[in-house]
Amino acid sequence: MTIKITNLSANLDDDRSLEELIAERLKISAKKIRGVKIIRKAVDARRYKGAGIKFNYIVEVEVESKINLPHDKNIEKLESWKGGKVESKKISHSSLLIPNSTAPIVIGFGPAGMFAALTLASAGFQPIIFERGEDVDSRTKTVEKFFCGGELNQNSNVQFGEGGAGTFSDGKLTARTNDSLVNSVLEIFVEAGAPKEILYLQKPHIGTDKLREVVKNIRKKILELGGKIFFNSQVTDFEFDSDKKISAVIVNGEENFSADAVFLGIGHSARDTYELLSDKKIFLESKAFAIGVRIEHPQEFINRAQYGEDFLNPKLPAADYFLTYKDLNRGRGAYSFCMCPGGQVVAATSENFQVVTNGMSNFARDSGIANSAILVTVSPTDFEKKFGGDALSGMRFQRHFEKLAFELGGKNFSAPVQTVGDFLESRAVSKNFLTAPTYPRGFKISNLAECLPVEVSETLKDALIFWNGKIKNFSVPDVVMTGIETRTSAPCRIVRDKISRRSLSCENLFPIGEGAGYAGGIISSAVDGIKSAKIFIDFFSKH
Repeated sequence: MTIKITNLSANLDDDRSLEELIAERLKISAKKIRGVKIIRKAVDARRYKGAGIKFNYIVEVEVESKINLPHDKNIEKLESWKGGKVESKKISHSSLLIPNSTAPIVIGFGPAGMFAALTLASAGFQPIIFERGEDVDSRTKTVEKFFCGGELNQNSNVQFGEGGAGTFSDGKLTARTNDSLVNSVLEIFVEAGAPKEILYLQKPHIGTDKLREVVKNIRKKILELGGKIFFNSQVTDFEFDSDKKISAVIVNGEENFSADAVFLGIGHSARDTYELLSDKKIFLESKAFAIGVRIEHPQEFINRAQYGEDFLNPKLPAADYFLTYKDLNRGRGAYSFCMCPGGQVVAATSENFQVVTNGMSNFARDSGIANSAILVTVSPTDFEKKFGGDALSGMRFQRHFEKLAFELGGKNFSAPVQTVGDFLESRAVSKNFLTAPTYPRGFKISNLAECLPVEVSETLKDALIFWNGKIKNFSVPDVVMTGIETRTSAPCRIVRDKISRRSLSCENLFPIGEGAGYAGGIISSAVDGIKSAKIFIDFFSKH
């Protein structure tokens, strides 16, 4: 007999096994439980009306015989039992490749391109993948050299290379969608070596260190299925036929590859590709995004604020937070973004003479430092007049403020930093930091307002004061901030048809993922890539 239990809670100090908790809820002996599968696990740290921290579960349970279920709306009988073993939902493999057709081309090997390629390869196609950056092992060495003071490789860095920008991040696997493909993506990650807990944790994450191995294993799977991957291979041009379809892609300025279908998963920082698409009259449009800075606290400080007296309990993960603020006077929103418990701030530029920050953390989240972007929204009305009225004005807006940050930091990839107290007082003198800045290329005491739009700076000041009331002492004077964070999402959108998912101006071009402006994170990008690949596969299966 299979049973589903929702809202199963365990107090933090409860040392009973999950089987014992379930047995108590079902009013049976624990010996009758044959298997337990965790569907969801979440930390409830609200401490509502004096209650302590709890773990909340959703579980499926197999018992050895029929039992009388308690009258409980959170307990229901299920038709079948799949057991606790992870069973990956493999995409069916069939030979759909049309004779004399050209293998589909995938540009970019971030989450969108990777999962589009895996879907195509699993369906019998043999995609050709071009990634401008290096394989993940070589890329890691290149990034580490840059962090230690070396030259920037503009094609292989925190933004570009195998795995995309998500490879050098916290590896968070949350998504703002209930799409069934989310579970499929998580299962593929587990099959590729990710920890099984990502299948049920409310806030799953892999971490930069484990994500590198997962990425390599997915690449190996694609190769086993007949796909081909070329690293250090930037698509620099497109050729079109008389029907305005892409007939070939040009790689590294010289190699020509015929194309019947092109999946464009370039990531949100491929500015030269945006410029190429604009030159080729591919329909782009401006879109809103957000910019701001990175803020850092001791992880213990955040743990204490979120968990109270239980902050040292080893059962609890490194705490995170999510903060929002609505600036009614200026008509803007501010919010925390990409919060990295136990992580570090990283140098995330992909262009010379620019400073860009981001955050990353390893699976253990054990650096002792919590960091997060704190951002303010900007829209086309903020940049179209000053930076040109076309779809690339947001990109120029980003470049402008990244260059200011580069100059403010000393023109050597050092970052401008400032304490919250100095920022609120519009000065730059304090060197007393609650935590030393973790940005790896060094820093210079600066006034961050000099590399931010005025409206963004003023909204951030109000938000910091407001958030100090949400998390006690969040904005004390010696908390450090590092500038500048601009690559929060794509500054433009490659417009596509909602049903066919093809570019409105080129019918064999499939824009996918964050770079296309249709996703925001690892999971949503992966799902977007899968959906476009499935549309392509369905088309061929019917013709």
